[in-house]
Amino acid sequence: MSDCIIIGAGPAGLTAAIYLARFHLSIRLFDCGSSRAALIPRTHNHAGFPGGIAGTELLARMRRQAADFGAERIEGEVGRIVPLEDGDFTVHVAAEEYRARSVLLATGVVNHRPPMPDALHDEALRRGLLRYCPVCDGYEVTDKRVGVVGTGDHGMREALFVRGFTGDVTLIAPAGDHTLSDACIAELDSAGIARIAGPCSGWRIEGERIVLDTAAGRMTFDSIYPALGSTIRSQLAVAAGARASEQGCLEVDSHQRTSIPGLYAAGDVVLGLDQISHAMGEAGVAATTIRNDLSLRRPLRRTAVTEAI
Repeated sequence: MSDCIIIGAGPAGLTAAIYLARFHLSIRLFDCGSSRAALIPRTHNHAGFPGGIAGTELLARMRRQAADFGAERIEGEVGRIVPLEDGDFTVHVAAEEYRARSVLLATGVVNHRPPMPDALHDEALRRGLLRYCPVCDGYEVTDKRVGVVGTGDHGMREALFVRGFTGDVTLIAPAGDHTLSDACIAELDSAGIARIAGPCSGWRIEGERIVLDTAAGRMTFDSIYPALGSTIRSQLAVAAGARASEQGCLEVDSHQRTSIPGLYAAGDVVLGLDQISHAMGEAGVAATTIRNDLSLRRPLRRTAVTEAI
């Protein structure tokens, strides 16, 4: 029996593991190895790291820190969460079943990728030719030639955000013609953002630039932002009965409690700013709430130490 099982080993899950272990609670953290943070070549806006830090290195440091305080990390993918009548939970991983007094879901989201070979995608991402978060790294494309692959309101908003970093932005429809309202077109025109029809194909790297084919022919950019949306990995909680938005974001109160007592959520799986710092802040709130809620069920008190005479 664990005091808390954490599902997801990204910045939110690992932060919660550090907090909870330091509260002297028994923790199991399940890591399926798909944290989005691991895809970050180098983050420069995470405070405390002048010169930036690679996502893989940040996660490795956090794993070591959690382990130092006794958090148990298990590699495996959780298949099911089952709330029990007594307020506990069972968490199912392959043929194994684990019981816990509480569960924290920190499973994040998965970006929708453009249609390109995995090896090319990963190389472009590593070199900063492909980027997914202008909040994170828009500074790095200052005054560069940037493409945004997307359309509709979402594509327009991404392109307008990137326009704050550079005067050379092109919005490219992913499949065919753009699906843009008159209001969107007016906003894009006002910002001087070019619009090009798709489909996007023929992705390749040439020197220090990324190239693709569009309805307007071959186009070359310093960086491209796919604005294709994402899948929110909330299905475990939703299947257990937790409430979520139409988009799949888990509904939580101001202390990160879901609609199921004893089930909590933090990070990108909850509606909010998809940032490492934000996820870590939510995890700190969730972990402290878990500790206090568990204490209401059974007081958390250390055994008194009697000094030998």
